[in-house]
Amino acid sequence: MGNAEKSNESRGTVEALSVVLPAFNEEANVDKVVRTCVAYLETRMPDYELLVVNDGSRDRTGEILRQLQTEFPRLRPLHHPQNRGYGAALRTGFDAATKPFVFYMDGDGQFDIGDLEHLFPLATDEDHIVTGYRIERRDPFIRRLNAKLFGGWLVRIMLGVRVRDLNCAFKLIPRKVLHSIVLESPGALINAELYGRAVRKGFGIKEVGVHHYPRAAGVQTGAHLRVIIRAFYDLFRLRRKILAGDR
Repeated sequence: MGNAEKSNESRGTVEALSVVLPAFNEEANVDKVVRTCVAYLETRMPDYELLVVNDGSRDRTGEILRQLQTEFPRLRPLHHPQNRGYGAALRTGFDAATKPFVFYMDGDGQFDIGDLEHLFPLATDEDHIVTGYRIERRDPFIRRLNAKLFGGWLVRIMLGVRVRDLNCAFKLIPRKVLHSIVLESPGALINAELYGRAVRKGFGIKEVGVHHYPRAAGVQTGAHLRVIIRAFYDLFRLRRKILAGDR
């Protein structure tokens, strides 16, 4: 078997890919993350687009993306005039994606896009979301505690979704899934909503371990108390909608 055949086999059914990176005040990380993504995609996925959603950053994130766009023609920065939230940033990227598969990871440098090598072999059809779970989560204690309480049991009870790492921001999603559901969560609940709606539509979930790294620069926002409280409140509202068959 030649190298080209091996490469195609290891990509499963993924022949073209939209990569979505949400970014909020990531001036210290976005240049390195974009360059790493481009270097990987140029060798492994010839048909790709890179969509970085600047979610109303108040630092130089937008300026850096505009500079990078002149260097990398497949980079498509998308800008929110004001900060709209993590879920809203992902939805903007999903709506703009044009390839049959959509992959997203955070723009903060805590994941390595090279770990897509572990997801591709599981992408054997368009009826499953392939998601990573963090082999060792490198986050502060409060974020890990919130994940355990929120994603570990509450989402299982409320939405009937059973995954090892609910909010792992390293997911490969067939665009067929995104076309079959309507997402509305503006914030941290977007992962639970994605799974909840997809499972109700008959789609499955495949999981594989990926690496997670400490944040080297910038400031995390997901552990703010108001974000956590809002996520719990929205979960109860979302459960009623999903179970009622809304949208």
